[in-house]
Amino acid sequence: MPADATLPELVILDCDGVLIDSEIISARMLVEELSRLGVHIDLPYVSRHFLGRSYPTVMAQIRREFGLDLPADFEAQYRDRLLEAFERDLRIMPGVAAVIDDLRVPCCVATSSSPRRVEMSLRLVGLWDRLQGRIFTATLVERGKPAPDLFLYAAKAMGAEPAACLVVEDSLTGVRAGLAAGMTVWRFIGGSHMGADTPDEPDDAVPHLRFASFADFFQIAPDLRRQA
Repeated sequence: MPADATLPELVILDCDGVLIDSEIISARMLVEELSRLGVHIDLPYVSRHFLGRSYPTVMAQIRREFGLDLPADFEAQYRDRLLEAFERDLRIMPGVAAVIDDLRVPCCVATSSSPRRVEMSLRLVGLWDRLQGRIFTATLVERGKPAPDLFLYAAKAMGAEPAACLVVEDSLTGVRAGLAAGMTVWRFIGGSHMGADTPDEPDDAVPHLRFASFADFFQIAPDLRRQA
């Protein structure tokens, strides 16, 4: 942490695009499934409008923008196909397990994913046992990200003041939610859906710090590492 920073009491991690390299899989699957219904969008569109948002929010945007009445079974079929793709292709984000294991302060997960999806995802990459009981999903609050509700819920459940929390997010939606909650926000840009050429954030979503590899986490914040 910077010399003048106070050690956080709690680290709150997003799931998709932070713990797991899943966003590119989800985006491609959504593009493919919607194309079957005559809705043609591309990956940049998905990134701008859907990244970090819950499934109901995504579907509401599609209905509003394209006037599409989705088939009743679309959600179930999409989720099933996505989870099949995860079983084939999902990978843990390099270095994140070591960070979780070596943190000297508690951590938890706050995600827009459904409970079923986050459990399956974390089991697939070997993180479920590390984090079970400290996972909070958007189903627990009335308003999902970019509202601050989920982060505030997680902080309260973990017994931490919002101002003493460090949020690690990848999406602009998540960054906005963390800032709205009054938390310190680091933006992780190391997922396959992003990269070194990720553009600067708009004025309403500027994180306190950006980083591209969890191998750098304790170099940035050495005081957060558990002492040997």
